[in-house]
Amino acid sequence: MEEGRLTDYYFEEILKILEEIRATERGQILKAARMVADQVKQDKKVYVFGPGGHSNLAAMEVFFRAGGLMHIDAILNQDTMLSNGALKSMQAERLPGYGRIIIEDCGIGEGDLLWIVNAYGINSATIDAALTAKERGAKVIGVSSREHAMTCPENHAARHPSKKNLHDIVDCAVDCKVKLGDATLEIEGFPQKIGALSTYANAYVMNCIVVEAVNMLVNEGVNPPVWRSGNCPGGDEWNNRFLSRFKGRIRSL
Repeated sequence: MEEGRLTDYYFEEILKILEEIRATERGQILKAARMVADQVKQDKKVYVFGPGGHSNLAAMEVFFRAGGLMHIDAILNQDTMLSNGALKSMQAERLPGYGRIIIEDCGIGEGDLLWIVNAYGINSATIDAALTAKERGAKVIGVSSREHAMTCPENHAARHPSKKNLHDIVDCAVDCKVKLGDATLEIEGFPQKIGALSTYANAYVMNCIVVEAVNMLVNEGVNPPVWRSGNCPGGDEWNNRFLSRFKGRIRSL
């Protein structure tokens, strides 16, 4: 293939999945945003968990982020981080019961909101986290791909023992539209697809939910605390106005 063409094809695939989300998931995005806005209006945290290696990126995307809500509390579990060993991360996300330990350790329960993002929506940490939060009385938003979950074989090693899918458990499911296997581009004569899309899809969904939640609050006369970039003039001064409210409440601050 001519060099440089894959850059164009990849760009087109990114646009295609974002457009599909925009065209079909508006209602669920607004439902999720309403749930987030209601928590912030009550000055409650919104827990965000990305159970798995690259899913952690989605949780970090809306945590301590310029333009993001200060009420976001990202669950950054080190055992599922690629930085602590990629193979160990995969083992942790597949370990039955591990997601339950994480949710219980955070003390998530009645009146709380847990926002789980995992494009595949099938691994044990994801399913156990959702089931445990629901059992303990929390509301749960899920961001995952229905197609990926439903086309992955039931006997796949990554699945939770129950074979459940995240979108079947949560109170609000937003479909990030990722296809089975994630990678999207093909090169003639090369056996493996390349160019993953899940990070783009997840980041778009997550930020859509945040911006819609902020807009809902402003429309209702509530000015929620939002982070400014510390890398622009006045950013530190702005953020410092709110730190006393969140220091100690938000684990990873």
